[in-house]
Amino acid sequence: MKINDLFSVAGKVVLVTGGSRGIGEMIARGFVANGAKVYISSRKADVCEALALELSKDGICIALPADLARMGEIDRLAGEIRSREPKLHVLVNNAGAAWAEPLGKFSERGWDRVVDLNLKALFFLTQALLEPLEAAGTHEDPARVINIGSIDGIIPPAMETFPYSASKAGVLHLTRHLARYLGARHITANAIAPGYFPTMMTAWAKDREDELLAHIPARRGGTPEDMAGTALFLASRAGAYLSGAVLRVDGGLLADARDA
Repeated sequence: MKINDLFSVAGKVVLVTGGSRGIGEMIARGFVANGAKVYISSRKADVCEALALELSKDGICIALPADLARMGEIDRLAGEIRSREPKLHVLVNNAGAAWAEPLGKFSERGWDRVVDLNLKALFFLTQALLEPLEAAGTHEDPARVINIGSIDGIIPPAMETFPYSASKAGVLHLTRHLARYLGARHITANAIAPGYFPTMMTAWAKDREDELLAHIPARRGGTPEDMAGTALFLASRAGAYLSGAVLRVDGGLLADARDA
């Protein structure tokens, strides 16, 4: 029951996709700082490798660049993990993209890019890593799949990012569906639905941040500590009995009647 045991992730092997920046970087930093062996993957090899080099000063972080919008790259990344690690304790499916176009002109290219990366890749990478996840899980301390959704998958956003909101809603329901079938394998599946976090993906909001924050009861955006802490909880012994849950890390945005 001691806090250092309940919330420890020391010695766990973790893969964070989209781990070189934004929310993925926040989560990767949290795991490295707390003694996990962390693999990060992203499409841009130079950025991925630079962050892994930086984080390795304080722990173990290894770059495995991959473009998960392509099935061949999903298989290659999974093969890299399986060849290096007999056990994978935590898979954080964070890699994602957004695309905005007017409703009447929305392109098939934009739709496919977003849905393939945000939803299809998440499913098939999880499938490809079932063996090391199952090897890591035990009855009391299962392996973890943590899927990064979005509050936009719950509240329709104001921007015309149709495949983004649809794919993130899909992520949340897919998480619940996976939880039903992974439990017998000693693997849990949970999702985090972030609200507003200042990242490159939300740079569009910088000029209207005051307006945005007015709709968030906490009156601030999320911080790296907010995101890393949530992921660490889900991956630790303290979170072992959660499965199929969606944790809204949104500063109370969904509780605001104007947006509910």
